[in-house]
Amino acid sequence: MSYTGPERRRHPRANGRFVVSYRILQEHDNVDISQTKNLSLGGMLITTNREFESSTNLAVEIRLPFDPDPIFLVGRVIESREITKNLIYDTRVEFFSVDDKHRKVIGETVDYYLKK
Repeated sequence: MSYTGPERRRHPRANGRFVVSYRILQEHDNVDISQTKNLSLGGMLITTNREFESSTNLAVEIRLPFDPDPIFLVGRVIESREITKNLIYDTRVEFFSVDDKHRKVIGETVDYYLKK
């Protein structure tokens, strides 16, 4: 079921599959790898193998095609919704802050994928 209400996002979101590693910010040894479903300057939707409570802070590393180096971000879980029982979750993450260099790389990536 897809959302048909008014658009509330501040930033356009581009569909794209980018490799992401993530962990709860306070846990240093529990890293998982996944991929994005979509990306914007404000956040992303990723597939996770567990449900996260809203407001959980995640340390995120994402690799994008316009930067050879990974981008490290901190985000806050907005929602984590079960897709396949006890196995797959769609997790929406809002970025806390993005420095100018990485904002530019994310913006270029989103623009490129919106034009495709």
